[in-house]
Amino acid sequence: MATPPGDPRPVRRPARRPRYTGPPSYPAVPRWGFPLLAWRWPLALPLRPQADATVRAESSGATAVTALWITTGVAGLAAVAEVWRYLLLLRSRDEALSRVVLTISDALVGTTGLLTWLLGAVSAVIVLVWALRTRVAANERAGVTSARPDWQVVVGTLVPGLNLVVPGAALAELEHTVLVGEGARAPGTRPSPSLLVRFWWAAWTTTLLLGWLSFAWAFRTSVQAMADGVLLHAVNNAAVVVLALLTLRLIKEITALVAPVDPTELRRLRVLDVHGAPRPTKAPRPQDTPR
Repeated sequence: MATPPGDPRPVRRPARRPRYTGPPSYPAVPRWGFPLLAWRWPLALPLRPQADATVRAESSGATAVTALWITTGVAGLAAVAEVWRYLLLLRSRDEALSRVVLTISDALVGTTGLLTWLLGAVSAVIVLVWALRTRVAANERAGVTSARPDWQVVVGTLVPGLNLVVPGAALAELEHTVLVGEGARAPGTRPSPSLLVRFWWAAWTTTLLLGWLSFAWAFRTSVQAMADGVLLHAVNNAAVVVLALLTLRLIKEITALVAPVDPTELRRLRVLDVHGAPRPTKAPRPQDTPR
């Protein structure tokens, strides 16, 4: 009989956890941890790259579309308020009007009229920024340089008289540059505005002329002139609605040409046609398969 040398191994008992007596304490300040320095920006990291011209154009276009939708709603409400005011004027020829109705009409006309002017000015600035950024993106894509600098576009949009011609011409040039980048037009051809740009140009000119006429009409003090002024303001607000809707359509179409939509972001895809693909092979049908 063989026996292993030495005594049998003792049974190892599990160690008992010490009781928690609080957080650790140190006789001196530990030398490990963060350095005693003030917060500094991580200069070793690369700086944030600037946004691409196409991305900036898309961002400005989205902001312009939102502002134009708000302007369209307010201008439409202002046109309805002016028409209601004109109907009240017609009704006042035969009977007295309620004070409450007149108060509501005055508040609605004054509020919507002021908001239409303010939102129209803000929307015009945002659309101008979009046009300038889109020009840069279109020029980079087409590999050309605009003959009209940016300051001429800004001055031609703000100066009365020039703003009847310069904005439409600048949009025609922008559309031409975008089509050159798409390969639909040659760089040396003369810009030919599309039907949408021509409609927008006509709506822009009409809206400006109606606005100046409404401002000048306000200096007439006769009763008939004041009644005609109400109708003129209604027509002017309706023209603002048409102009805002045309501007929305124009921004969406030009932005879609400058920055095509990513197919991976579309919710639904449908195959319309297949070009250049090999004809799929059809498996042979067994002879014993019933028809």
